[in-house]
Order: sequence, then structure tokens, then C-alpha cells
Amino acid sequence: MSRYALITGASSGIGLALAEALARRGRNLILVARQRDALESIACELTQRFSVEVLFRACDLSQPLRLSGLLHELEESALHIDLLVNNAGIGTAGAYVTQDWACERQLIELNVLALARLCHAIGTVMAGQGSGQILNVASVAGFQPGPGMSNYYASKAYVLHFSEGLREELKAYGVGVSVLCPGPTRSGFFRRANMDVNALQGSKLMMSAEEVALITVRALAKNRAIIIPGWRNRLLAFCPRLAPRWLVRRISARLNRHFGKPV
Repeated sequence: MSRYALITGASSGIGLALAEALARRGRNLILVARQRDALESIACELTQRFSVEVLFRACDLSQPLRLSGLLHELEESALHIDLLVNNAGIGTAGAYVTQDWACERQLIELNVLALARLCHAIGTVMAGQGSGQILNVASVAGFQPGPGMSNYYASKAYVLHFSEGLREELKAYGVGVSVLCPGPTRSGFFRRANMDVNALQGSKLMMSAEEVALITVRALAKNRAIIIPGWRNRLLAFCPRLAPRWLVRRISARLNRHFGKPV
């Protein structure tokens, strides 16, 4: 029986880089994103380059009914998914009360609820089979509060803590759970969040999606619990433990004002 890695948010950024890194290692893929044309092009390219089977499903995971349809389709197809990569996510920048509620709700639907639902549906199947692996993509933002991006930081804190708890729960069933916490990564994330990050372009904190993916795939092979690419990002994640909470909040707010000014 063929086994597949299902990757959400696979049309660009870290999701696309992970798809390529896994295909390079001979993994069959199911790619999920909103852009059907982009997915079709990516699927063709990866199939030709790496001789793997690449399926794709166009789906807006922030829409609960569409997510239900995707899960039903996967159940009916009986495809064997042994790796779930919950990468899809969005961000918003600016004071929370000045943001459009529809955008903030979409962030929660995608970053939190869709991820949790996919983990429940596919994780249940994995537990029944006694094997499988889940990778949830959080962020170094999940280790601290983030004034100026409060909803986004909180969503990634949920992903981080949820993944750690789920790891312990599913260990007895032979299912591994890891959480990826990247720092600033060259992708379309900042543009979609309406952020001006020119000051970050020359920063040593910024990593390429390909670098993040390579580190992640290697860590997955070792079933690492928390994956933080780059020593600078590991330092960013560790430092909030040493400082008082009021100071962490102020530093985070200042950084978000500097690097995340709305354009």
C-alpha cells in the first residue's frame, strides 16, 4: 500500500520547501492549498523531478465546510497518510482592535481550528494503525506574547502547547508528534500580513524556506519534539524564560513596531 505525506499550505514558502525535501527522499505527497493552478504545476514538477506520486487538493481550510469535504474525501479514498504536516497559516499585523474581525476570525479558523481538526481526524486513524507522524508548524512567536500581532502570536502558542501535549498522548499509540518553530523566513507571509519588513532583509535572523525544510526533515527522522532551526532562533525562544513577563511584552511590542510596520 502506498503511503503519503499530506502537507497543507503547500503552494509556497515552508510548505513548498518541505514538499520538495520529502519528494527528494522518495515520499509520495498529497498537497493542499487554495490555489489549484499552483498546486497542479507543483505536482507535475515534483513528479517529473523525483518520480514520486503527487496528488493535490484545492481547499480553503479556513472554511469549516470545505475542510469537512476534504476530510470526507480523504476518508472515502482510503489513502494511507503516515505523515501529516500542518503548515497552513496566516498572520495579521497591527493593534488587534483596529483589525477587521473577519480577518482575525479567519486566522483563528486556519491557524488553530483547522490544525486541531486535521490532527483529530488523521491522528485518530494513525492511532488505530499504531503508526504515523504529525508535524505542526508553530513559530518562535509561540514562546512569548506579541503586542502588535497578538492574535497571531497566541495562535502559535496554542500550536506549540497543543503539539507538546498531543505528543505525550499519542506516544503510547506509536504516533510521533513534532512542532516546528521557525523564526523569520523568506516567504510570502509578511506580504500577506500587510507588513513592511525591509529592516529584516539583511538580518541574520532571516532564513530561507529551503534551509528550514532541510533542518526539519532531518529532525523529523529523529522524531524531535520541538524543532527550532538556527541557533539565533533557539536563543530567541529561550530568552523569554529568563526575563520578567512585563519586559518580554515591551521588547516584543518594540520589535513588532520596528519590523512589522503595516505598509
